[in-house]
Formats: sequence, structure tokens, C-alpha cells
Amino acid sequence: MTAPAIASEKYVCLTTYKKDGTTKELPVWIADLGDGTVGFTTSSSSYKVKRLKNNNRLILQPSDSKGKVAAGSQPVEGSAQIGTGADFERVQGIVKQKYGIQYTGISLVGKMAKLIGKGSGTDTAVIITLD
Repeated sequence: MTAPAIASEKYVCLTTYKKDGTTKELPVWIADLGDGTVGFTTSSSSYKVKRLKNNNRLILQPSDSKGKVAAGSQPVEGSAQIGTGADFERVQGIVKQKYGIQYTGISLVGKMAKLIGKGSGTDTAVIITLD
């Protein structure tokens, strides 16, 4: 599956690896970054970012909003790079353009959580290169 094909999905199941090698799956939004990569934004304090910093290998597969993999879909493997600053701003703009008001709402929830000391808000980009 190509970057534009996987990015055409509304949700994908992101599989990351824990330190002991076991997997952790969760749904994420995904967007085509236009340069052969795909990506999403998240909180730098999230466990997915911690796992990706430890092991940047991942699997993406089309899914529903709860992470249930779409029947008959094929997984694609890749590697992630964690981005902040200008990388985050670029990815944020692309994701916001795709998801619109939904993205704005989620960002506001993240900002409120940050204000009460629960997380870092949406401040990190995950940029994925597919194999």
C-alpha cells in the first residue's frame, strides 16, 4: 500500500512495540504529507511517542475509530521519526486541513489537559516512511 492509499483512510490502526517486544495497537488519524511520507500529531508525553523513541518500527492498517482492523486489509510496515518545531507545524497544518473541526476540537481538549497538568497537549508530529 502506498502513502497516498493509506493516508486516504480516516483511521488507521497503529501498531508499535514495547520494550519487551510485545505489540500495542491503537487508532490514529493519518494524513499524506506530500513527500512520500504520512503522519499524524500527538502529545510528546503519550506512550506511543515513548514506544516509537525506543523502537521506531511500526505497522499501519486501515481501521475504524476504535482500532478494529478493516476486514481484508493488508498491513504496511514502516519507520517513524518524531518531529517538533517546524516539522510539527507542517504536519499539524496538513492534518488540520484533512480533519477540520474534529482536529480543532481534539487540540482544544489537549490544551485544557495541559493546563491542568495532564499531558503536554498536541505538540509532536510522527512522520512515517513506509517500507
